Amino acid sequence: MKKELGLLMLWSTILLSGCGADKPATVTQGTGDSPSKQITTQPEQNTDRSGDCTVDRIGLDSETAQNFYGTWEVEKLLGFANSYNDASEYPTGQKFIGDKIIIKKDFFSSKGLKNYTKYQTELKNPLYEITTICTDSTSFYRFYKIDIPDLNIKDVVKVIDVSDPYTKLGIPSSLNFFAINSDRLILLSEATIFELKKIADEM
Repeated sequence: MKKELGLLMLWSTILLSGCGADKPATVTQGTGDSPSKQITTQPEQNTDRSGDCTVDRIGLDSETAQNFYGTWEVEKLLGFANSYNDASEYPTGQKFIGDKIIIKKDFFSSKGLKNYTKYQTELKNPLYEITTICTDSTSFYRFYKIDIPDLNIKDVVKVIDVSDPYTKLGIPSSLNFFAINSDRLILLSEATIFELKKIADEM
């Protein structure tokens, strides 16, 4: 009798555990969490790319290259990113004003930043790549936390990196460039931004 009772209990347990086995698994939301705070493994579908920054590594388009190549003079300090960096020499920024940077299709030189050997580098056949494109000033600020003076809401900002063509590593001098509408060039060094002025086209 005890044996039969034990078998009956065993079968009951198996049958009960099998009930509802075909239901899909669900994730319950924590107490007090709003739907917007739920974690999802699927990226949101952004149907409006006009308010976005696209991250990719692509070569320079012809319009950007035409403006980018040339000899540039550091014209003025524009300000600082919203992140502190001791090397930025607050509040005046690095002593770059009046110094020159040469950017050619087959040659790059920052040797003209004469007050700092750590920013001086030269490359033959450098690799120039657009790493980010922001299609408006709001997206750019959200992405980089850098407030560029006189940047209009519809201005397109292309972030340009300079790399060694053999190692594919960026130049070790902490220099990056923001091309705005392909007709204005900004230098970012550490957390400092400078306006550049073209003084000669590529020869």
